[in-house]
Order: sequence, then C-alpha cells, then structure tokens
Amino acid sequence: MAAISVRNLEDDVKERLRVRAARNGRSMESEVRAILVAAVRDPDDSGGLLQAILNRFGELGGATLDLPARATPVRGADLSP
Repeated sequence: MAAISVRNLEDDVKERLRVRAARNGRSMESEVRAILVAAVRDPDDSGGLLQAILNRFGELGGATLDLPARATPVRGADLSP
C-alpha cells in the first residue's frame, strides 16, 4: 500500500474534512481514502442508482411496517371497456 502526504492544506479544508469524517463515522484518514477512491473510480464501477442509494442510506437500516389485515378480499382489476 502506498502512502501520501498533503502539504499546505488550508485550515478550513481540514476542519470541513474533520466534520465530514465525523458525520460519516470515520477517521479523517479513512474519509480521505474514501474521497480519493470515489474521485478516481471508473464511472462503470459505480453500481448504478441502487448502489448509490445503498451507499448513502444503507447504514440507517430498513423499516419494518405493520400492515393491517384487509377488511375485504383482494379482487382483480376490471379491464372491461
């Protein structure tokens, strides 16, 4: 694995990076790594819309819905003219 150093990084950039890392539950180093990987990723590697949604909201978990029982039986659609 390679290592790099970033010199002359402005203080406000470092602070925004720190806040972004905290918001994502990562260290600053891990956040920088994620940013760099995303920046150089081939557009075909993205996985599409579903993967983008999972990446953004996957950590939040799913939702459990309690659906009430139907009061009337299910019937087919009426397609007559």
